[in-house]
Amino acid sequence: MNAVAETRTHSAAAPHPTHKIKLLLKREFWEHKGGFFWAPLVAGGISLLLTILGIIFGEITARRAMADGKLKFDDGVVINGLDLGALTGRLGPEEMSKLGHGIDLSLFVASSWPFIVLGFVVFFYCLGALYDDRKDRSVLFWKSLPISDRDTVVSKVLSALLVAPILALAASLVTMVGFMLVLSAVVLLHGGNPFTLLWSPGSPLSVVSAFMIGIPVYALWALPTAGWLLLCSAWARSKPFLWAIMIPVFSGIFVSWFDLTRLFNLDSSWYWKHIVGRMLLGTFPGTDLLYQDDFGKGVGDVAGSLHQISAATALHSLAMPELWIGAAAGLAMIFGAIRLRRWRDEG
Repeated sequence: MNAVAETRTHSAAAPHPTHKIKLLLKREFWEHKGGFFWAPLVAGGISLLLTILGIIFGEITARRAMADGKLKFDDGVVINGLDLGALTGRLGPEEMSKLGHGIDLSLFVASSWPFIVLGFVVFFYCLGALYDDRKDRSVLFWKSLPISDRDTVVSKVLSALLVAPILALAASLVTMVGFMLVLSAVVLLHGGNPFTLLWSPGSPLSVVSAFMIGIPVYALWALPTAGWLLLCSAWARSKPFLWAIMIPVFSGIFVSWFDLTRLFNLDSSWYWKHIVGRMLLGTFPGTDLLYQDDFGKGVGDVAGSLHQISAATALHSLAMPELWIGAAAGLAMIFGAIRLRRWRDEG
């Protein structure tokens, strides 16, 4: 009898908290698979499609330029047709270095489309994460389960700031590989060596490392925006989008109108940048770069642009006080969202 009772006690034991979070993350993924999984892939596919269309347009333009049977370059090289193999042989180390920088920048631009979509996906996901459950009354079902409000809100935060960026990174890598394969096919078509012209000068791994290091930076930087949107989602009786936008914007107008920041020897633009901007724009990757002191320096050349998006620059964001102060404020608002969800269950 004791053995039977002990067995029943173990079978009725509550699941481990990490198991609950895992199940809740799966729930969030399957309910929002379109935004988390398909939207970044579609964005990457559109980027590749535009690349192919651009290449086709360039081919047509080049063939029209070669209507007389030859193509003349600025240094006097004349090639019958566009023979990339012959052109590569005339490139020196400096030219190859510039070519590599151009390839890396093109890779970054082509593969950044999934991250642009990520900003919109996370924004609207956080905005409706707690409101939609109350709107369709499904919150009553979820509250009847042995799942705490803390676990529910934490799973939504993890889905927005970790799961969604990781899936966007995977879509970005697929886009990057597809972009390189398309360019390799064009190089082969014109008699060039893709390894010599693309894979060797370029540094795809440096672009990938910048994206990977950017994920934890993104998670911390987006905390105040995610916290604010979740707070509005848990509090608003209707139209959470309007509340989430109007409160920061009208507070900025009020502060600017009465020059309240001058009481602290600050300009009103400081409030718009550090309060309004952090509350509304943090879900878009790369916005932390706008707050770095050396942002914009060297953007006029390719090498300077690459430095702005490098892994070292992403790591530099971790040293900014704005990141940690905003993260603390975001955690406080997430705690407020948890408390609100405990009693705000009306439709």
